[in-house]
Amino acid sequence: MRILITGGAGFIGSHTADALIALGHSVRILDNLQETVHPKGAPDYIHPDAEFMHGDVRDKRSWQKALDGMQAVYHLAAYQDYLTDFSTFFHVNGVSTALLYEVLVENAPQATVEKVIVAASQAVMGEGRYKCPRCYPQDGRYIYPDIRLEEQLSRGNWDHRCPTCQEILTWMPSDEGVVRPCNPYAISKFSQEQIALQLGRRYSIPTTVMRYSIVQGPRQSFYNAYSGAMRIFALSLMFDRQPIIYEDGQQVRDFVNIADVVDANILVLKHPDADYRMFNVGGGTPWTVLDFYDTMETVTGKSVSPIVAGYYRYGDTRNIVSDIQRLRGLGWEPTRDVRDSIGQYWDYLHHQNDLDDILDYAETHMKQLQVIRQAHDSA
Repeated sequence: MRILITGGAGFIGSHTADALIALGHSVRILDNLQETVHPKGAPDYIHPDAEFMHGDVRDKRSWQKALDGMQAVYHLAAYQDYLTDFSTFFHVNGVSTALLYEVLVENAPQATVEKVIVAASQAVMGEGRYKCPRCYPQDGRYIYPDIRLEEQLSRGNWDHRCPTCQEILTWMPSDEGVVRPCNPYAISKFSQEQIALQLGRRYSIPTTVMRYSIVQGPRQSFYNAYSGAMRIFALSLMFDRQPIIYEDGQQVRDFVNIADVVDANILVLKHPDADYRMFNVGGGTPWTVLDFYDTMETVTGKSVSPIVAGYYRYGDTRNIVSDIQRLRGLGWEPTRDVRDSIGQYWDYLHHQNDLDDILDYAETHMKQLQVIRQAHDSA
């Protein structure tokens, strides 16, 4: 097949391109090489057999050129960060997806695209699904908490509590039916999901949406502050600097290896039961942030005591773990664990240059935007 990958110079896109080319497909990459992700221009890991097209998914003409002759599309280009330019999230993530279907519908008689796969995010589920250990046995009611606000976080009150009895809530895996987007990125990705699924079905363009959990492995951007724990912890260990662990480190996350994500992307390309559906793509194992950091120390063979001092990122979720039963129903299973991801990323890190300024840049930038804050009390 002739396949277009938007954001194909990025983390998930480039690995997906490699796999598709290895399977004999012809790949075209559309990427604007956003400076905050690619400050040095086109990365050298882009597959030499991929056709590269410099363009922006917010530009209709770029879509028209890039879609010419394509049979499938992986729309993986996205804007993700903790920045406060809220409109950019919707412009890049939502408007670009609307433009994709606009061009496909306008050129319907000549269109050759048989399948569209759109990258969504676990962030759409927000704080996810919880239950109260005291009230649930009586009322059987799940609770879907709202975002934690400054009044709560500034006091160091990290956990969600039952609105009835004030007991600390117990997190639960969240399936695709959970929709509670709590920040601009998450809201924009939910709009993207709806655009893709509704327009796809309306105009008979087979479409699949993939809600990725926290994807990890080599080629993650060193400069994008949103790329998270793997980047922060690995760079800290490399330079023997104490990393900041936000909140109390007991928040629960769901990590998935890039190779498992690529396997899922390939699977849904032609699977008939994937059309017009959404799938969580997670690692299947919950991790606290502290346990994740301890495991990084073990795998890398380095030990640096972290700073746990009430810092927090405003807008973060407390706990989020994806239920992946739906994707498992297609025959997919995550086969790599967190240790694989850490080892691969650590090896990748040691083949890079000019990394010593990255930690300071990302941390200082987020503090200036008041994304990183510190509780004045703990409870």
